[in-house]
Amino acid sequence: MEIIETSDFKRAFKKLPKEIQELYNTQEKRFKENWRDSRLHVKKIRSLPYALSFRITRRYRVFFYFQNRETVIFFETDHRKDIYK
Repeated sequence: MEIIETSDFKRAFKKLPKEIQELYNTQEKRFKENWRDSRLHVKKIRSLPYALSFRITRRYRVFFYFQNRETVIFFETDHRKDIYK
């Protein structure tokens, strides 16, 4: 599975605490192996059609959508209190 990170995602990722960035790497590996892995807690985002989210931790999320069966776009990451605004 190919993951494309938007420039907005990359910018937001750089602002995350270093320990969250490291945990993201673990979650990204799980995502590539099986995006439906229960440890990711994938959920639909009601306010954005076709968009989904997965957990980095209980407090941090990644928003994504499928461009096609083999390509995923990661377009946002942030603390959950901020990302849903």
